[in-house]
Amino acid sequence: MIRLFVALDFPEDVRRRLAGLGGGVPGARWTDADNLHLTLRFIGEVPGDQAAEIDESLAQIVAPAFDLLLDGVGVYGSGRNARVLWAGVERSDALSHLQSKVESALVRCGLPAEERKFSPHVTLARLKDAQKDRIGRFVEERGMFRAGPIRVEHFTLYRSHLGKGAAVYEALSEYRLG
Repeated sequence: MIRLFVALDFPEDVRRRLAGLGGGVPGARWTDADNLHLTLRFIGEVPGDQAAEIDESLAQIVAPAFDLLLDGVGVYGSGRNARVLWAGVERSDALSHLQSKVESALVRCGLPAEERKFSPHVTLARLKDAQKDRIGRFVEERGMFRAGPIRVEHFTLYRSHLGKGAAVYEALSEYRLG
């Protein structure tokens, strides 16, 4: 079994800017700059033969390249239930279109449809027992963050290797847009 997800990666300068937002929130486990991405669809554990089928299906997607803007920061959850600090993504019809095509390709491979609404974001940190006031200060101080336009010319199928530390992401296939 291998653990997979489909995502957009970012140029190094954008990853550095995103990583530079980190700090000031005790209890936050910050995402390593090399792991910063925008998930189009988390797949989870699948057998190797299904992974090959997923790769073939994603390779059939035809969609245009587009520009993406990162806009603001926020938090999922509230108070003691705050669980993720994120960077937001400005609304993009092209991004929604691509995500919809990825979802359709995965359903054709026999995966169950994603029940959650697509909410594009970049996970900056995972939280555990972080102080509400520190989270609020983080969002307030970094709320005007913007990056872009970022040219999106491909999307990627990743394998996630879990271990004692942070997950290690391995790019398995890259799919061109345009």
